[in-house]
Amino acid sequence: MLPRRLLLVAGLAALVGRRALKTPADLTGKSVLITGGSRGLGLALGREFAARGAHLTLMARDAAELGRAAADLRGRGARVLTVAGDVTVDADIARALDATEAEYGRLDVLANVAGIIQTGPLANMTEADFRDIMEVNTFGPLKMTRAALPLLRAVRGRVLLVASVGGKVGIPHLAPYSVSKFALVGLGQVLRAELAPEGVTVTTVCPGLMQTGSARNATVKGQHTREYALFATLDNLPVISMSAPEAARRMVNATVRGDAEAMIGGPAMLLRTAQAIAPQLTADLMALGNRFLPRPTPSNRGVTGKNAETQITQKNPIKRAAEAEFNEAE
Repeated sequence: MLPRRLLLVAGLAALVGRRALKTPADLTGKSVLITGGSRGLGLALGREFAARGAHLTLMARDAAELGRAAADLRGRGARVLTVAGDVTVDADIARALDATEAEYGRLDVLANVAGIIQTGPLANMTEADFRDIMEVNTFGPLKMTRAALPLLRAVRGRVLLVASVGGKVGIPHLAPYSVSKFALVGLGQVLRAELAPEGVTVTTVCPGLMQTGSARNATVKGQHTREYALFATLDNLPVISMSAPEAARRMVNATVRGDAEAMIGGPAMLLRTAQAIAPQLTADLMALGNRFLPRPTPSNRGVTGKNAETQITQKNPIKRAAEAEFNEAE
């Protein structure tokens, strides 16, 4: 027992020492490209990077949302370039990177934030659901990072991958999402190891629930109103969920420190620790929790969260405030 404790103490000391000795990267005047930067967490990260002096490129599919996000950030004094494009389309990726280089002459940080989420029983999830989410949540960051490598190598740049605690612990009713985030965590570990000799630092962050307002754009399956009411309520529950600005601050801190991986939020850290220390108990608790979730339906039809709103979710003040603040409301 004593050697194990000594190893644990030594490991913690090494971690503290590394953080104390490593000089965080200065973002002043640096070029940051954020995928999914038009709303939600992407917009919160844009504000945080800009507050630290970075110049921004926002990439997202909706030009109108990009325009509103750019106006918000410019109103805060940021220099912002927008590119309407999809992270699953090679030509759009190339266009975003070319525009960034033309505007700023460099790319220092690539923040892979773009993603989709589906909630509902596994029985109502199709193989196509798994493939669709993998294309955006896993292959999107892979394609973006590989395409950006020439620019990142030139400045010894950094890559931020936004995964999830759902990439550490399988979450009931988030099966495709968890699968895609588990794959992204693995991708981050491989990229970290293989790109280090080239001077490119990769940081993977795994947040828990965040008050970004993005629940209304999730795809909901099964008992639509019940599934969405549960998902949107938990996503905006004090203590359990974290404010988007605080989550963004911690993610940028991890990026500038060059951390390999960071759990974002106490609940995420606790769940990951429980999984590591007691995987059988954690699995049993997940199975027990699943018994209380809405049951599957005969139809696999999905609807967006905003089309499954109820009075409960519409009147949630935290949810409404997050939607308005982070460009999620219509």
